[in-house]
Amino acid sequence: MPIWVRQAAAVPVRNGHVCLVSSSGGRRWVVPKGQIDPGHTPGEAALVEAWEEAGLVGALDAEPLGSYAYEKLGRELHVLVYRMVVTEVRDEWPERDLRVRVWLPLDEALDRIEELGLRDLLRLAFHLKKPTRAILATV
Repeated sequence: MPIWVRQAAAVPVRNGHVCLVSSSGGRRWVVPKGQIDPGHTPGEAALVEAWEEAGLVGALDAEPLGSYAYEKLGRELHVLVYRMVVTEVRDEWPERDLRVRVWLPLDEALDRIEELGLRDLLRLAFHLKKPTRAILATV
């Protein structure tokens, strides 16, 4: 039976494009995501991952887009995904030497994402209205 792990992710959007980052192994394209540390909300975790993995600062929509699951190394990972409106793109960030950051139009991003559930959430991210209340980054 797989071990269940909770993660949070951000779908960073700006000027009609979405930001993808290379996976830690460099073989796949993903959105910034990671485990939810004790004491953090999923939204806080998504903002931290966007900063650490992509050097992005912004605001999350108040409600998540949804979630998807995938399996990695015998563990089942459940990812809660938020749309993030990017307000700042920094040149220096913690994982800049480990990952590549790209901005793509939605159709190109969908071609690079392997997880079907995440593809559906990317499509949803581009059909949302502005958030009525947002979670702001404090980096």
